[in-house]
Amino acid sequence: MSPDRLVYMANQIGAFFRSQGPDKAVPGIAEHLKKFWEPRMRRAIIAHLDAGGDGLAPEVRAAVEALKGAT
Repeated sequence: MSPDRLVYMANQIGAFFRSQGPDKAVPGIAEHLKKFWEPRMRRAIIAHLDAGGDGLAPEVRAAVEALKGAT
């Protein structure tokens, strides 16, 4: 899956959680990615973040950082 598609999908998840505020949104996004994304998708979004994370919404960026620390 292309990085652009993963960014789009992650940002859509972020949009869902955004209304809960950053204190709940960031862990909610990270948990969703952990539960529902395949390991290779998680590795790819982490690699995208490591390469600069272009296009990731701020709360999604923070969630992927948290996910990175949990793997």
